[in-house]
Amino acid sequence: MTAGRPAAAGRPGVSGQPLFIGGAWEEPDGGHYDVIDPATEEPVGRAPEASPDQVHAACAAAREALGPWMRTPPEERAAVLGRAARIIREQLAAHAELARAETGATTATARAMQVGVAAARFRRYARVESHEWAIPPQVDEAGPMGPPAVLGALAGRRPVGVVACITSYNNPWANAAGKVAPALAMGNTVVVKPAPQDPLSVYRMAEALQAAGVPPGVVNVVGGARAGAGEAVVASPDVDMVSFTGSTAVGRRIGEVCGRDLKRQLLELGGKGAALVFDDADLDAAVAGIATTYSFYSGQICTAPTRVLVQRGVYERLVGQLADQARRLPVGDPARPGTVVGPVISAAHRDRVEAYVETGRKEGATVVIGGERPPLDRGFYVAPTLLADCANDMRVAREEIFGPVVVAVPFDEEEEGIALANDTDYGLIDYVWSADAARAFRVARRLRAGGVGVNTVGRNMEAPFGGFKRSGVGRDVGSYALHAYSEVQAIVWPGG
Repeated sequence: MTAGRPAAAGRPGVSGQPLFIGGAWEEPDGGHYDVIDPATEEPVGRAPEASPDQVHAACAAAREALGPWMRTPPEERAAVLGRAARIIREQLAAHAELARAETGATTATARAMQVGVAAARFRRYARVESHEWAIPPQVDEAGPMGPPAVLGALAGRRPVGVVACITSYNNPWANAAGKVAPALAMGNTVVVKPAPQDPLSVYRMAEALQAAGVPPGVVNVVGGARAGAGEAVVASPDVDMVSFTGSTAVGRRIGEVCGRDLKRQLLELGGKGAALVFDDADLDAAVAGIATTYSFYSGQICTAPTRVLVQRGVYERLVGQLADQARRLPVGDPARPGTVVGPVISAAHRDRVEAYVETGRKEGATVVIGGERPPLDRGFYVAPTLLADCANDMRVAREEIFGPVVVAVPFDEEEEGIALANDTDYGLIDYVWSADAARAFRVARRLRAGGVGVNTVGRNMEAPFGGFKRSGVGRDVGSYALHAYSEVQAIVWPGG
């Protein structure tokens, strides 16, 4: 194990990125593998393959560091997070370039929504907040427990312990920061297992935290392309909680493993967001919001409004406008100014998305636009695709495609629209577009989803985030993340 980080590790032309374990940079037992740029199909760098033993060492390091870190004054923990935010911002351009190359996101998205959001999240949790509150005194009559007494009480949030943070590939910066920052703020230590497709950005985050003065073992990063690293961190007896963002299938497996040892879980899983568009809606605004599915991360985002339920009076107009919007979106090199739609993460995922489009065609959907691979020489591109005349029982309307594909389903009355929206295994974020505010909020309250956007696809970053049904367990973001990464303790004493 080496005390410092090799100056160029993880960059093209060198041996590869080391792991970060116990405050030191360590060569991986399993060697390295290539991280591929989805736009060029060329290697971006070499990522490490951690062995189970190295994962266990990282978890043990986090366990050893837990006591001192949880006893560190909150102001000092906050100062570390604030310095990390500043360090990340100072290197925003370089970090965004790596994120763009790893993920295929456009340069603007990599800067603002990946690295920029990550820095903002560290800055948010650099704020010191009270985690204790008084409970009204209780008068106890004489009884088996003793004489009459007035009992005072205090409740407070305490760290869970060692948190395994398993991150998604669609936003390695923001997703990792959204787990690591609140967990550290609450006094937990973390072991981060980044997604195998784009892990290098997460190691840059570890560098920033190390430079900011995070003590050895408080943050550890161990990754790999094989399943062994993730399985080892979830099963480790040193891990008290698993925070995972990814597919429902993997989330179920994590839940099974955690259930055996009663480990805490925070699971942010799949989505099939319904967008209900009523006939009095501002169609231009609705189209602009729904069309983000085509462009934002090329549809690789669980909050996308992919299942569009349109009242029949405006169905044809909305389908036409969505098709026109798709035609106008520049598809191509995400590094080029003006590009809106970049590639999906891999060739395998491109094939999966294309297979869904073909399945929709066979099920009877009309491919209004898209459905063919863009005429580009290289890169894992999928054309923005609109499937119309769909029914809610089609696979393309029920399963998460995770690509730039929108399906449109007509409905007649409000009750039918609500029923269609709720007829799904998922329940992460839904959307309602209507000029009638009373109806919009009435409908929103009846949707079985963790969040509902009314006439917007925007997010309030203090609002709780999480899903109903198979979209996950628990809530995070804002102060809700501090709750997620803590346990509640009550202290009771005599005397009121």
